[in-house]
Amino acid sequence: MNPGNWSQVTEFIILGFPHLQGVQAYLFLLLLLIYLTTVLGNLLIFLLVCLDSRLHTPMYRFISILSFLELGYTAATIPKMLWNLLSEKKTISFSGCLLQIYFFHSLGATECYLLTAMAYDRYLAICQPLRYPTRMTPALCVKIAIGCWLGGLAGPVAEISLVSRLPFCGPNCIQHIFCDFPPVLSLACTDTSVNVLVDFVINSCKILATFLLVFSSYVQIICTVLRIPSAAGKRKAVSTCASHLTVVLIFYGSILFMYVRLKKSYSLDHDRALAVVYSVLTPFLNPFIYSLRNKDIKEAVRRQLKRTGILE
Repeated sequence: MNPGNWSQVTEFIILGFPHLQGVQAYLFLLLLLIYLTTVLGNLLIFLLVCLDSRLHTPMYRFISILSFLELGYTAATIPKMLWNLLSEKKTISFSGCLLQIYFFHSLGATECYLLTAMAYDRYLAICQPLRYPTRMTPALCVKIAIGCWLGGLAGPVAEISLVSRLPFCGPNCIQHIFCDFPPVLSLACTDTSVNVLVDFVINSCKILATFLLVFSSYVQIICTVLRIPSAAGKRKAVSTCASHLTVVLIFYGSILFMYVRLKKSYSLDHDRALAVVYSVLTPFLNPFIYSLRNKDIKEAVRRQLKRTGILE
């Protein structure tokens, strides 16, 4: 196409789930319930750790940071998804789309780094218990947390910069449930092979590297647990890792298939389903995973309820 004939797209239409048009109201209610539960659950864990001094340990500080992170992670996409389910005009401006991509990917990258830090914390606690208090100090926790946030926020800058320079001359329908790099790149009216390659390299380094670090941590944890002589000791060690490992498997299991690939190899519905897993279900499940089987969290809830006079 002749560049002189380009008419720059100023907004995109997010199609969402086009095959489910007849149940939009029910999807809205379901998604709204999930979102409210996600916000309340993660906010509860964050406040519990802040208010209860017995939870001021590295493990729970990381969990509280993860809960706070999930509040922003879901806010980047779900409110707009809710609006689109009720609105006939499912549009988003070009700059709004880039902002949504930036915050979704930067907070997603921060979660990758944070889950890696949590795996390292569990490795030190189980594999080097005598050195753990002197290694994982409050000062180190703060430095790790800051590093996770800075690394995450800087992560998608190069990709966003490249996408912002692309010409978009139509069509402008995004075949996804929110703005993301792959569906937006498919709408550009020029060659995007450089963008795809940069996206693949950054995602591979970010996702695969952190996943391999988490994996190696758990290999060493498992080897250490198997050498524990008592069954009670093994159960205690496993209980401290089970919640984190569950979150890692759900989160990485979906983003690996979505972002670490050079060419599109799955259907649009497959991509939408994966997006629901890592953008909606994982943040929704986190509070339940970290609280339902966690005695410390349950006891902290009881202490706070007694302090407020709700429980005697």
